[in-house]
Amino acid sequence: MSNSRKTDRKTSATDRMRAARAQAERSDRVRRRVVVGGASAAVLALAAGVAFAVGGSSGSGSVAAANGPLVVPANASGTDGTVITYGKADAPHTLEVYEDFRCPFCEQLETTTGKAIQQLADDGSYKVEYHLATFLDNNLGGKGSRTALAAAGAALNEGVDKFKAFHDVLYANQPDERSDAFGDVNHILDLAGQVPGLKTDAFVKAVQDGTYAPWAAKVNEEFNKSDVTGTPTVKLDGRKLDVLTNGKAVSPEQFTAMVKQVTG
Repeated sequence: MSNSRKTDRKTSATDRMRAARAQAERSDRVRRRVVVGGASAAVLALAAGVAFAVGGSSGSGSVAAANGPLVVPANASGTDGTVITYGKADAPHTLEVYEDFRCPFCEQLETTTGKAIQQLADDGSYKVEYHLATFLDNNLGGKGSRTALAAAGAALNEGVDKFKAFHDVLYANQPDERSDAFGDVNHILDLAGQVPGLKTDAFVKAVQDGTYAPWAAKVNEEFNKSDVTGTPTVKLDGRKLDVLTNGKAVSPEQFTAMVKQVTG
């Protein structure tokens, strides 16, 4: 083989390598733009101490709704069955709690102040209305919020107390918000095992089949129709309570004082 032909082949191979490297670099830049563009608003919001609903409802939630019939869990409340009410129905006041199961500041509120929130409901000071969202799946990627909410629907079908206990277990075991661990049905079922009596055959089947996934999408749609743009948001008789200060949840004592200030 002549030296000129060898040189041509080497030049051609070098050119192909350069072209492939350039294409890879372009693809990597595109991936970075997509990730940063889609998540930057969410990351900034998280840094500020609240998870904000960016860009409306999760499109994947709409897909879930199209995959099966809408089944509303027993014990759901509200005119359209998208609210979960904990406490005495005739309580004189109503505490509205807006959360996303992947929201780290919701986790901080629940693990810091959650027992006080529940105690005041158990005492009859107010009833709690949970309004849940799945927007962090859209902002951060994955399906953990939707999967957890659908499983919470299955727990609600077993009883309001079962829902509340499962709700608390989820927050006590919340993964890093960048992780999609709640998207693993088997992991969700393992956590459900911490709630005595929850893992009935009907519950397990509903979680595995995604029976309440369309309901979870509907719950998220109703959240998006509200005037709430971030989680956690807590309102007592329509008045917003400042339950976070610089990303830190108020103490149980501070929360109780806020409630007394509103209720007298």
